[in-house]
Amino acid sequence: MLHKIGCATVIALCIFSCQEDKQEAAADIVLWKPYNDSAEVAANQDHEIERMRYKLIQSKVLDKNEVFRPLYGEVSKMTDTEYNALKPLILEQDIPTIQSHIVEGKLNYEKLVLFYLYRIYRYELDNATTLNTVIALNENVIAEARKCDAEVAANPNEKRHPIFGMPILLKDNIGVSGMNTTAGSIALIDNVTDNSFIAQRLKKNGALILGKVNLSEWAYFLCEGCPVGYSAVGGQTLNPYGRRIFETGGSSSGSGTSVAANYAVAAVGTETSGSILSPSGQNSVVGLKPTVGLLSRTGIVPISSTLDTPGPMTKNVTDNAILLSAMTGKDATDTKSVASDTDYLKAVTESTSLKGKRFGAMTSLIAEDSLYKGTVEKMREAGAEIIEFTPPEVKMVGFLSILNIDMRNDLPKYIQTQVKNKDGVKISSIKDAVAFNASDSLVRIPYGQSLFEGILADSTTVAGLEEIKSTLQKNGRIFFDRAMDEHNLDAILSINNYHAGYAAVAKYPALTVPMGYRETGEPVNLTFIAKPFQEDKLLVLGKAFEKAIRVRHIPQKFQD
Repeated sequence: MLHKIGCATVIALCIFSCQEDKQEAAADIVLWKPYNDSAEVAANQDHEIERMRYKLIQSKVLDKNEVFRPLYGEVSKMTDTEYNALKPLILEQDIPTIQSHIVEGKLNYEKLVLFYLYRIYRYELDNATTLNTVIALNENVIAEARKCDAEVAANPNEKRHPIFGMPILLKDNIGVSGMNTTAGSIALIDNVTDNSFIAQRLKKNGALILGKVNLSEWAYFLCEGCPVGYSAVGGQTLNPYGRRIFETGGSSSGSGTSVAANYAVAAVGTETSGSILSPSGQNSVVGLKPTVGLLSRTGIVPISSTLDTPGPMTKNVTDNAILLSAMTGKDATDTKSVASDTDYLKAVTESTSLKGKRFGAMTSLIAEDSLYKGTVEKMREAGAEIIEFTPPEVKMVGFLSILNIDMRNDLPKYIQTQVKNKDGVKISSIKDAVAFNASDSLVRIPYGQSLFEGILADSTTVAGLEEIKSTLQKNGRIFFDRAMDEHNLDAILSINNYHAGYAAVAKYPALTVPMGYRETGEPVNLTFIAKPFQEDKLLVLGKAFEKAIRVRHIPQKFQD
């Protein structure tokens, strides 16, 4: 049983077993108790990174009992022996391997879901190990897994997408029926929506939506200099490689931390500028920021219709390609959406290597970062051609105005078209949100809302905004294209989200893959940047790099 997740659970098990009416007991069961986080907060006040000097860690509004009670009766049936027997079949395994175990009868979809739930309950209900990452669970997910098992039993030879039956976590700005979509904000805590377009695609291909994960509130476009991974709804997301030691990256903090800790097969994040690349790098997972339009944004709480995109976050490149392919499709309601017939699975199933591939390595990074320099040398030894270059200096003036004006226009459209219970959501604009937050600032905005206030103050005209977008796209492409075109490069090499802003305005895709760890144990990724709609090329390059380097390991404290 789940005796390792804390004293509260042991007590709860006793209560549960002694009740004649199990349904009534489940409604009253105490799985988790709030704790005093003041000692942890105090311990971080001298942290070398100023924004890690937290004001709070635990959410003031989220009761984990409400999240974890509904499935507890099923999850608590799994014993340690059963869990440990499943570990070699699931932990850190890629999707094809897991699917092969299912075909061979060693595993089924129900056990797969229960395995991940067991891990979530084990670590997230213990205040000493929680990452504050899972903030909602799909109450029907076990029943849905059983349906997958029944479907396979009835039609074992039917061809299915590899994502079939795989438990996936969604960043909590992505709409899915049955779970509220909060963007981490108390203003949206009761927001009920239908499935976003990408959730529809995932479900059509047989994926199981396991739950929702925490994020930097409003996708880190609320407060300036505040901790990444903090939201009023979910509290402070923590890094499994070093709780309160390393940043989680953001804004897709929960997506990165949950994948790193093996809470699901994979997760979906979103990015405007760096919000997939950053948490992927900080948590040693593979993250893809696709070209805007490859994946639909319909049903996702917006920052910028110019730059926003969802993307896959996984433990390896193969799973990244699988999750990407499961979400593609043209959406008539998203004006940027495109149809794609590219076979992303082919990119990771055919044999490939770094030999003969041409990469641009930035001279400044080679000089400043020993891990980057060493990785580039390893790639050269594996047969890659490395061209060292210095990118041109380009201006990024007006970038913030794109986000300001887009969000001022895009949020009201989202609320009007996606929110089903408008009586339950008390805002309809940024102005409303600012007023709502200010009415209870200690709970709703402990780090302020300077970026929201900046949205209201921005006076950029329609014509001015279009000029900014055009200029920045041109500048972003100059930044990468000079070296790409002159040296016929396959990709530019960066670190984590270091050059995410340039890639964002250029509308260039980026794939980030684990390249190692600092002496402190902090993860670092190598980021590949290519031209629009070259995601298949990036996946080929990423797969070859992963095969040659292969450095990712599960966080030590989450190996059990």
